[in-house]
Amino acid sequence: MWTRRSTFRLAAAAPLAASLAAPLHAFAQAASSATRLALKGYDPVAYFTAAAPTPGRPEFELLHDGVLYRFASAQNRDLFKADPDKYAPQFGGACANNMANGQRRESDPTVWLIADGRLYVFAGAAGAEAFRKDTRTASLRAAENWKTLKPAGN
Repeated sequence: MWTRRSTFRLAAAAPLAASLAAPLHAFAQAASSATRLALKGYDPVAYFTAAAPTPGRPEFELLHDGVLYRFASAQNRDLFKADPDKYAPQFGGACANNMANGQRRESDPTVWLIADGRLYVFAGAAGAEAFRKDTRTASLRAAENWKTLKPAGN
């Protein structure tokens, strides 16, 4: 039953709750905006070990070079941690074909290719097919473009 006294207690507690919630909300926003989730949460190691895009799980996360990676298992996380250059997607996970053409574009991690032991992801199937036709030339062009197109901190 609501009484005048109950209403007063709620009204008195509201400023305190707001003052506590604001910093927590700001902290959560800062943490989430400062840390990019790689491959939209897919496990980079699974492309190599399971030969399939596999969603990672929040309990198996690892921060590497300012980017948050998720893994399907602790074992995959540990493999990545031991050799991140082997498993990390090329060009920060941006579309490799667009990078080869001088543009940075977000990729779809379900469209991928492993060539010369490297993981490449693409914005779409057409880009993957174009890249696959001459992987060596495309990857060299993309690597050159990456030098100027990579985001700060990568």
